[in-house]
Amino acid sequence: MNPKTPKSARLHIAIAGRVNAGKSSFLNMLAGQEAAITSSVPGTTTDVVEKTMELLPLGPVVLLDTAGLDDTSALGAARTAKTKKALKRADVLTVIVAVDTGWSTFEDEIVNEARAAGVPVVAVVNKTDLKEPETGFLALLDVKKLPFVCGSALAIGRQEEFRRAYKDALRGLLPALGGPPPALAGDLLPPGGMAVLVVPIDLGAPQGRLIVPQVQCIRDLLDCDSTALVVKDRELASTLGRLATPPDLVICDSQVVARTVADTPEEIKLTTFSILFARYKGDLAALARGAAQIEKLKDGDKVLIAEGCSHHPLEDDIGRVKIPRWLRQYTGADLRIESCAGHDFPDNLDEFKLIIHCGGCVMTRREMTGRMDEAGVHDIPMTNYGLAISALQGVLRRALSPFPGALQAYEMEVGRQS
Repeated sequence: MNPKTPKSARLHIAIAGRVNAGKSSFLNMLAGQEAAITSSVPGTTTDVVEKTMELLPLGPVVLLDTAGLDDTSALGAARTAKTKKALKRADVLTVIVAVDTGWSTFEDEIVNEARAAGVPVVAVVNKTDLKEPETGFLALLDVKKLPFVCGSALAIGRQEEFRRAYKDALRGLLPALGGPPPALAGDLLPPGGMAVLVVPIDLGAPQGRLIVPQVQCIRDLLDCDSTALVVKDRELASTLGRLATPPDLVICDSQVVARTVADTPEEIKLTTFSILFARYKGDLAALARGAAQIEKLKDGDKVLIAEGCSHHPLEDDIGRVKIPRWLRQYTGADLRIESCAGHDFPDNLDEFKLIIHCGGCVMTRREMTGRMDEAGVHDIPMTNYGLAISALQGVLRRALSPFPGALQAYEMEVGRQS
């Protein structure tokens, strides 16, 4: 696998356990380097440590080393909360338990949380260089239906055997992870088809490169043996006029969707990068239903703008400036709009009438669907940037034309509200 595989496309493995169970030593053993600080002093790991690597034959992964579950220091509660937040973006949970301390309610709690969230779990019995695990201890893991491996992360000469056993255990969990996510764009075209990608070059475009959704979309189309033709928004009309055969699909940046619709003949299907990511990272039909909630917003309603990454807002930032402005202009309502960024997702979701999330290009599908589930528990509609912007520009039905099921879900929700 390419070492440049984006983090969002890697298998995320959370490593959890009590203080000094050997979590960081285990991560270092897997990485083959000092990726995390190790010490006998309790509470050495204060925040989630991420390590991207190739874990062959599984492929590219992100290891998430977390603070001790039983951290009783002054910051213990905050560290434990961060550990549980890391679980929300993990595909697999690895619970490290030291052979000399055994199993406890701390391990039970994190395992139960993982299973409730549908995250498969593997147990690692560490520090077997100190003593052999007792039969009763291993029988307990069997009763809990936990696959487990035993070894010592610090036992020189035995580490490769330990690594191999752990990777075999992970491979045994792969069926529980489900199948691959939906295709990004390639399945929307016939064999040998062509898509025109409309990429504006503005203040939001990084110098000398394209943004992640655009790059991933181009790669997906090429992997599906399709042709990707990339143009700037002001060149779309002339480019379409020069093509002897119309393209099968036009994909544009959400911020130029209105102009792209105007320049694209009705018979050509059209969507946005962000709507493609709504399907790739979440449930497109549910997010389309969420977009219909925009029609119901009124004075005083709170709207949450959620971003998966942390960045310095630009002068005309899409999430902090443009979407709030368009929302107020479209609804004519005095809305209260809040924002969050990164891996932090508010606990007070009940206060909001609508959540508008970014495309989640840096997030795992697991984290995005987890956020959707969390919003669903609170019965809060959720949509994403692409769907919301297309709705606010009056072109959502056109942007959903490649997805009849999602379009029907949107139409039904709008009809239900009228």
